[in-house]
Amino acid sequence: MPRMPHPHALVRTIGRPRTAHLARTARTPRLGSVLLCVLTALVALVATTQPASAAAGRPYTNPLKSAKGADPWLQYHDGNYYLITTTFTGILGIRKSPTLAGLAGAPNVQVWSDTTSTRNTNIWAPELHLFNGHWYLYYSAGQSGVACCDSQRTHVLESAGTDPLGPYTYKGSLTGSNLSPGGWLIDATVLEAKGGLYLVGSGSVNGSAQSLVIAPMSNPYTLASSSFTVISSPTLSWETSGAPVNEGPEPLHHDGRTFLTYSASYCQTPDYKLGQLELTGSDPLSRASWTKKQTPVFQRSDTNGVYGPGHNGFFTSPDGTENWIVYHANSSSGGGCGNGRTTRAQKFTWNTDGTPNFGTPVALGASLPGPSGETAATPTSYTLVNRNSGKCLDLAGGSSADGTNVFQWTCTGGTNQKWRIEDQGDDTSRLVNVATGGVLDAADCSTADGADLRQWSWLNNKCQRYRLVFTATGDYVRIVNENSGKVADVADCGTADGTDVRQWSWLSNTCQQWRLVPTT
Repeated sequence: MPRMPHPHALVRTIGRPRTAHLARTARTPRLGSVLLCVLTALVALVATTQPASAAAGRPYTNPLKSAKGADPWLQYHDGNYYLITTTFTGILGIRKSPTLAGLAGAPNVQVWSDTTSTRNTNIWAPELHLFNGHWYLYYSAGQSGVACCDSQRTHVLESAGTDPLGPYTYKGSLTGSNLSPGGWLIDATVLEAKGGLYLVGSGSVNGSAQSLVIAPMSNPYTLASSSFTVISSPTLSWETSGAPVNEGPEPLHHDGRTFLTYSASYCQTPDYKLGQLELTGSDPLSRASWTKKQTPVFQRSDTNGVYGPGHNGFFTSPDGTENWIVYHANSSSGGGCGNGRTTRAQKFTWNTDGTPNFGTPVALGASLPGPSGETAATPTSYTLVNRNSGKCLDLAGGSSADGTNVFQWTCTGGTNQKWRIEDQGDDTSRLVNVATGGVLDAADCSTADGADLRQWSWLNNKCQRYRLVFTATGDYVRIVNENSGKVADVADCGTADGTDVRQWSWLSNTCQQWRLVPTT
């Protein structure tokens, strides 16, 4: 049976108390003046020793991702949130937005596609980690043509630079000689602790139940030992609903302490939930160094209609003052392990004993204050700017008629140049013109070079579905028609207003690259 994964990121909290000092006077004033001064000073002291209260971010509503929203990993980096989730295919896509709310409508940009048969299906639990100026993308994947899911293994990609969108190259597989069957390992994350780097994932050692396992790393893509150690097994009653499972480990650091959350029980049940370990010893490779909390830390809420919350990750608000958890959950008790799971996020706090307090999963649909420190507006649509000409993908005259031509034009900010990029839940999107509601369409479903791109009513076919494939840093993508495999191309690399946009075979030139620019 498939075991579902979980995403995570290190959280660092920033305490911000300030100390006020009472002013001292050289003389002895009258009693009334003394009392007034003391009262004023005490008020000032109370006010200034309270933690600074940052303004809430832009309002958001869960879910953040309703299509393919399982096993979410959410990273805030350099002014933007990046969200990546399980796809169940051989493709990995990332959403990017300056606000948490904007992720719900952000384009899904394909950053990796694999045709190698041993690892090109059932991609689960992707995570992004930044080390030494490169992003490392860890994920589980299986073998094409093999029944799910004994062929799942952990793989790692490396970015060329500091852009989380890539481009990426494949670095290798991470597995252990003592994992069964045959090196099975899923839900891997990277733990930094006690001056070392460790890979923590979910697997079985010597026939154990599906457990949390750990091995040392010599660098972000190489294990220092092929032998894994079990640090947690599903032995408590709440870890065995449906099947005994510990998976989806995720590190959380706070005030010099290291915690590791994990998902327990079988994802097919509504009782999939989070447990917690704490590193209380000196050796992360030793099971004795980890102390397990005997009760779950995050679980279903029938009152709020949330079932099977798990496979979590962590992130901080843009100003660094708030801690947030991202996770997937179902909206019915029979939701199971598939694509019905949606991505959700909420703020969490800390108990007086220094442990995290994740609270109760919030209901869908309520407007909530976003992470503090967000300053950008939430995007509602996007313009597509050609890299060669600097001009925008435009709908001629803003006409709503089927067959209206699509060409390039100087960017004006008009709604006929704004497009909603709507995820179709199959690694493709449709491009909906804001002015008309019509979609980008390849004329007559042609597969020929030069076939016209136009507007048409939504027919729900592959000729109207596109993959946005990351091409170059700067948010440049190629717009690939799902039916023909050909890309949106400015005819003859023209730079004039009105130059036609058509489909053409990929030539790897700037006339076929489009920048995604968020608009409101």
